[in-house]
Amino acid sequence: MFNIFEYDFMQKAFVAGALIAIILPCIGQLVLIKRLSMIGDTLSHSSLAGLSIGLAFGISPILSAMIFCIFAAFSIEIIRNKLKNYQEVSTVIILAASIGIAGIMADLSASANAICSYLFGSIVTISQEEFYLLIGLSLCFLIIYFHFYNDFYLLLFDPNSSQILGLRVKLLNFTISFLTAIAVAISAKTIGSLIVSSLLVIPSIMAIQICKSYKSSLILSIIFSLVFVFVGLILSYIFNLRPGSVVVLIAVFSLILVLLIKK
Repeated sequence: MFNIFEYDFMQKAFVAGALIAIILPCIGQLVLIKRLSMIGDTLSHSSLAGLSIGLAFGISPILSAMIFCIFAAFSIEIIRNKLKNYQEVSTVIILAASIGIAGIMADLSASANAICSYLFGSIVTISQEEFYLLIGLSLCFLIIYFHFYNDFYLLLFDPNSSQILGLRVKLLNFTISFLTAIAVAISAKTIGSLIVSSLLVIPSIMAIQICKSYKSSLILSIIFSLVFVFVGLILSYIFNLRPGSVVVLIAVFSLILVLLIKK
């Protein structure tokens, strides 16, 4: 089993997986507490639309997915502000549009296998260009996230005080949407656009069941996520399975186990 680290593609897979396992719980906890879990599923479909556009026009799929996800995330936030009494409609509108665009662009793309690899993830086939792009975007994500960490915390648990203290609430909400878009977009290749929304929230749900403070639940959710990814990569290597699917199944069964134990 230990010869797994002798291969360059597996070394890159573990580094990429570790980065994804760190950033997803960070934004996942924010999305979960704000009761915006649906936005993760919507942006995962938006990432698929962006990937399809990239494959159809011969540009970097991860870059096109990120741009489209950011556009979709900002569109959701704008619609939520316009339709304050029907905010949940925003995700439905963007979800439907994303599915439609993905379907059309998939027909224009000549590479059906490539699209399939993005649907369910293919972390072991990540290219050198995609690997460095993922590292760069992950670092940008972490810098922005920890810069606004205290502001996010105040916004989540005391939104009235955040306004009194002069925090720019709309900017913070847009920043959360922006970070969610980046996290989902760069995870599409590694975890898979159809299942990334699960790994976005499952580690945080598990951690919240166990921990009582925000900080401790964040740390534990990252630990859970790292374990899921590393165990998933090892099992997928041994049994020749899709890593993304294995990772998510491990996460789901672990969540069920935690919920049963808590009862």
